[in-house]
Amino acid sequence: MITRYSQFNTWLKNKFGERTLKICIDGGFSCPNRDGTKGCGGCIFCGERGSGENTKRIDISTQVKNHLSSYKADRAHKFIAYFQNFSNTYDSIDVLKARYDSALIDDRIVALAVATRPDCIDEEIVKLLSEYQEKYYVYVELGLQTSNESVAQKFNRGYTNEEFVSAVKLLNKYNIDVVTHIMVGLPYEEEGDILNTVQFINSLNIMGVKIHSTYIIKNTALEHLYQNGEYSPISLDYYVDSVCNILSHLNPNIVICRITGDAPKDILVEPQWNARKKIVLNSINKTLNERNIFQGDKFIQ
Repeated sequence: MITRYSQFNTWLKNKFGERTLKICIDGGFSCPNRDGTKGCGGCIFCGERGSGENTKRIDISTQVKNHLSSYKADRAHKFIAYFQNFSNTYDSIDVLKARYDSALIDDRIVALAVATRPDCIDEEIVKLLSEYQEKYYVYVELGLQTSNESVAQKFNRGYTNEEFVSAVKLLNKYNIDVVTHIMVGLPYEEEGDILNTVQFINSLNIMGVKIHSTYIIKNTALEHLYQNGEYSPISLDYYVDSVCNILSHLNPNIVICRITGDAPKDILVEPQWNARKKIVLNSINKTLNERNIFQGDKFIQ
């Protein structure tokens, strides 16, 4: 089968010599956009548990042990400790180190991945993360969603593009790879925003990108907009077309770490097609083949 974009699973296999999977961890962190430091309620699409609605808030070491003692441990021999929920650099250095250490308890863990916000990154934190590089591959996920700061302000992102660039450059300085997110179908999104975001990412030293649609989950500000008729979810066709457009303009050296996001079915409001991951993936691949699109086809240095 023809590979039309750089896939994370393949990239990891090349790096570690075999299949390598994530252990998704709830580290018990909060977010400055929820606790009143920057704002309250978080981004309007963010649920009550952050981006890791399926994780369980129990002792970190227990989360890892439970994963590695389940059937999931039979699917691979190497794993990434992935701190997923909320802002996983948002605490003191001592607390951060204690929580990261509590996840790195098994020789099968070969990497540490930390999802956070660019305004929760400073040199002291990056130095701490860099210390783990002696034994582990380390990368950091930074939210972006869009480079349109007007749109970002309206969905309550709470940080600027300048803060994002500064965080990327600081992580680059310590040779820590960066993965970021592009969201399709954001409220208040304007024509051209998606490609402007792609060009913004292309201008930086970014290792990987996660692409996902904007979905509505229960008990969020976005659900309130939807119920009031102020937001309409995008169609599957629109999402597929947007993903193909993103891939064609994205630097071919950037790894695609995710090409669709999954909302838990029990809290998904709309669009319902988001719950049919196989259909979404098949639709994207079918369209890429029909249009003969490869990642970076339209990339301009």
